[in-house]
Amino acid sequence: MSLAAYCVICWRRIGTSTPPPKSFTYWREIRNIIKFTGSLILGGSLFFTYEVLALKKSLTLDTQVVEREKMKSYIYLHPVPLDKRENHDTFSTVDIEDHECAMWLLLKKSKADERTARLEAVQEMSETHHWHDYQYRIIAQACDARTLIGLARSKESDLRFFLPPPPLPSLKEDSSIEEELRQLLASLPQTEVDECIQYFTSLALSESSQSLAAQKGGLWCFGGNGLPYAESFGEVPSATVETFCLEAIVKHSEIPTHCDKIEASGGLQLLQRLYQLHRDCPKVQRNIMRIIGNMALNEHLFSTIVHSGWVSIMAEALKSPHIMESSHAARTLANLDRETVQERYQDGVYVLHPQYRTSQPIKADVLFIHGLMGAAFKTWRQQDSERILIEKTLEDEDRYTTCWPKTWLARDCPALRIISVEYDTTLSDWRAGCPAERKTIAFRSNELLSKLRAAGVGDRPMIWISHSMGGLLVKKMLLEASQKPEMSPVISNTRGIIFYSVPHHGSHLAEYSVNIRYLLFPSLEVKELSKDSPALKTLQDDFLEFAKDKSFQVLSFVETQPTYIGSMIKLHVVPVESADLGIGELIPVDVNHLNICKPKKKEAFLYQRTLQFIRETLAKDLEK
Repeated sequence: MSLAAYCVICWRRIGTSTPPPKSFTYWREIRNIIKFTGSLILGGSLFFTYEVLALKKSLTLDTQVVEREKMKSYIYLHPVPLDKRENHDTFSTVDIEDHECAMWLLLKKSKADERTARLEAVQEMSETHHWHDYQYRIIAQACDARTLIGLARSKESDLRFFLPPPPLPSLKEDSSIEEELRQLLASLPQTEVDECIQYFTSLALSESSQSLAAQKGGLWCFGGNGLPYAESFGEVPSATVETFCLEAIVKHSEIPTHCDKIEASGGLQLLQRLYQLHRDCPKVQRNIMRIIGNMALNEHLFSTIVHSGWVSIMAEALKSPHIMESSHAARTLANLDRETVQERYQDGVYVLHPQYRTSQPIKADVLFIHGLMGAAFKTWRQQDSERILIEKTLEDEDRYTTCWPKTWLARDCPALRIISVEYDTTLSDWRAGCPAERKTIAFRSNELLSKLRAAGVGDRPMIWISHSMGGLLVKKMLLEASQKPEMSPVISNTRGIIFYSVPHHGSHLAEYSVNIRYLLFPSLEVKELSKDSPALKTLQDDFLEFAKDKSFQVLSFVETQPTYIGSMIKLHVVPVESADLGIGELIPVDVNHLNICKPKKKEAFLYQRTLQFIRETLAKDLEK
């Protein structure tokens, strides 16, 4: 209206005014009107456009959200005083759609007072594969830690049951993950710990800065542990700050009070960051999972381990085709699962079967003990030469397996619990920092026996299977157990022993070396394997005396071919006469020392004879 009035006034002024003194006065008025009118029109248009767009945005609906809301149901809980909640059914009033009743009923059942009902609920959840994605997420958010761990240990569980780990805290300003790892290690108690822990800690703290400077390209990564291949005997891998620090923290995590310190210092989150950063490095991941597995032995830390997201990580790792990753995850989850697992799996004790919860009753145990420079998994792989004949893309484990006890033996004897033990050995004391007595067969056997007893070994009938020096440890463990009343179940339940090229009377390995440093500084393990070792002779005599009145069966295999040690030495590591225990059957096999425990294929004599011995020795126990 104001615009119209102004225009009328202007036109009247033009019509009634006297002729202007100048010819351009008339057009000047016209221009003023046009300028004012144009400004108002432009401003009004912009304002109107803004209001329309703002209104449109506020009224726009996400159709996907609407559809999800249509599918959702809600549960309404009446507020209940805390003192009355114990006996009150918090699921009594539910407003849900019919297709979701089963989900909420299972969730309620998983929190029942009866253990059997809880186990059934977890099993039913794990076997359900027709739910919508949001339903899995509801369970993930609503279930308790006990149910979550049970789902992680269920073979058929969908990974959507597990929420992603929570966001990790930011690194401190002007700090790197390596520096924070060093700070974590430095914060752990350094007093009242044994010499090995002191050695690893001081080594990590003193050499980490030099390692960072030398390894500008990042972490030098190498897989596996020990040296499973003979060609690697002479190689000494380089180390980095992560490797040094993690190995030291592994030792600290064996002490419960140090685990509390690791958790209080944010170690769970820091280790998770490192785990995600080095997904392509098995050695880093292995040490991190060892630490988490050790911390899982402490029940008061269960809640923080679960809330930090490690159960989700372990659930995914358990399904990994890589045996190292899956076995370490299986150990951690078993230690967390107090619902179905009473045993405690300490560092170095790994269950190869069953790694998941199972309804199959376990009737006997089979224990695998590796030898000098061996490993819990790679020692028991299939013979490497066969793999060359098979395409890498082939995943048929009946054709090639990285661990035949986990695949072949578990399928042929599903009622067995199969355990593999790992311990550190060296050929040289070039940089030894731990007390020498900790490396003796006597010390190691006592340490392993304690760990195995904590894992429930001795509660069922069992068979020991060992390679090389591992057989000497088995003999010493049985002798130690016979002297301790609390270990008597280990003796009474031992049904048989299999020895793969065990040097009962010594080995030529102690007489040779790959290079000069092994010759000048042979480790105590190597010294004890020499033919003139008094400890070895005493062990042999004591075991024969012990075995006289025992009813367990013995089967021995021995190599007949020499083994290449390094690139220059060809050595018959364990000759036939040294592998002869003096009791049981001794079978020569046309292989070398490394392959005596690695069958060429499932149908090979080496595996089939081993399987036959296990079935025959445990026949009565497996029939029960």
